[in-house]
Amino acid sequence: MDWQNIGLILGWIILIYVLFITVFYIVMMAFAYQALSKRKLLDDEMLDDDLRTNLFTKPVSILVPAYNEEAGIVESLHSLINLRYPESEIVVIDDGSKDSTAETVIEAFSMERIYPEIIQHIETKKVNRVYQSRLHPKVFMIMKENGGKADALNTGINLARYPYFCSIDGDSILDENSLLKVMRPIIASDGKVVAAGGNVRIANGNDIHFGSLVERQLTRRPVVMMQIIEYLRAFMLGRIFLSRFNMVLIISGAFSVFSKRTVIAAGGYTPGVIGEDMELVVKVHEHLRRTKSDERIEFVPEPVCWTEAPTSLRVLRRQRRRWSQGLIESLWRHKHMTLNPKYGRIGLFAFPYFWLFEGLGALIELGGYIYILVSFFLGDLYVEMALLLMLALILYGSIFSSFSLLLEAWTTKNYTRPRTILIMVLLALLETFWYRPLTLFWRIEGIYNFMRKRHDWGKMERQGLGRNKG
Repeated sequence: MDWQNIGLILGWIILIYVLFITVFYIVMMAFAYQALSKRKLLDDEMLDDDLRTNLFTKPVSILVPAYNEEAGIVESLHSLINLRYPESEIVVIDDGSKDSTAETVIEAFSMERIYPEIIQHIETKKVNRVYQSRLHPKVFMIMKENGGKADALNTGINLARYPYFCSIDGDSILDENSLLKVMRPIIASDGKVVAAGGNVRIANGNDIHFGSLVERQLTRRPVVMMQIIEYLRAFMLGRIFLSRFNMVLIISGAFSVFSKRTVIAAGGYTPGVIGEDMELVVKVHEHLRRTKSDERIEFVPEPVCWTEAPTSLRVLRRQRRRWSQGLIESLWRHKHMTLNPKYGRIGLFAFPYFWLFEGLGALIELGGYIYILVSFFLGDLYVEMALLLMLALILYGSIFSSFSLLLEAWTTKNYTRPRTILIMVLLALLETFWYRPLTLFWRIEGIYNFMRKRHDWGKMERQGLGRNKG
């Protein structure tokens, strides 16, 4: 077999892979449209009012792990205090911050030291102090030795008094009905849903004051705008589809709710891993399958959480490299579930999907870009294949991003100005030529770090979600 035939075979393999993903995305588009069409017909205000008056509404402990979050922690806590939910408590876990995170919270909320009994459901690093707010008696703060985000969340679980806990990043903002919406499937299922993940949107550029979004505005930074488009595609298509068949392996650590009993039974968060949020979801799925439980995990498509996105390529690279490494790490730690019929759809479909498309798919996609570049120097036969590949990659990335944007505008009234839609659609069409190759390279760096067993969390620089930042 000569090199020309080998080149064509490689080209066809990459093309078939991209076309297969494209067909899969079309199926996900259909499911997303169907699900969002049904939700659009519902009266959200009436449903929320019904849930508030429901005697079975379940109290929730809101856990906020914080490490060097002084820039945005106060705004985030104000948004939590303003939540419209019948009964909740807020527990900030300061994980040995080196900045003034703890001092900022103590001063802003008039904290005083208390001495509660903490039951060690899950082993954690040492707790140094616990504080309670005089202004808001259901706001607490734990000061502990540094042990990482997973250890901080486990500490919060040990202190939490309520049967459900909500984990939220210290740099995130919630709409006032957010907790009610993410708890809706749990309440409606009478506890059969043991975990639910909220939809996450990027807050950069919005007008935020005292923890509330005063006015939604579009950032002018192309890097942030591309992340908005990327989030829309991931949440509006992928997770809606996977949730429909109880195959969600990732619910964002930025905003998710879990049954405390189930998480403790599954062993809690795993310290020392990069992607602690995905790792916990996989552990819960594994626990449910082993105990032959019919309980499930769901994704809530309403945009209920607003988070700060990286504003520079340098910080974005660290984030995506970490995400990629965390994904591969969780898949590898639970590789025994892959194609294992004991774990039902999770083993037979969800794990192969994440291995092929979300994990190792970066290598194949990057190979496609390299193939396109090389082909233009190797003659007419390769150029035709390269053009086909380029068309498929544009369809795969840009067209579906544009569709996700239109779905968002239709269902939530966000990004409805014609000029905004035009700008974002044009950016989506250009994604294949600059943004996606960058993120693919960073994902491969994450795979490389995993192979080297190098745990590099990377420092995430925060500007804070104040007025019109980002």
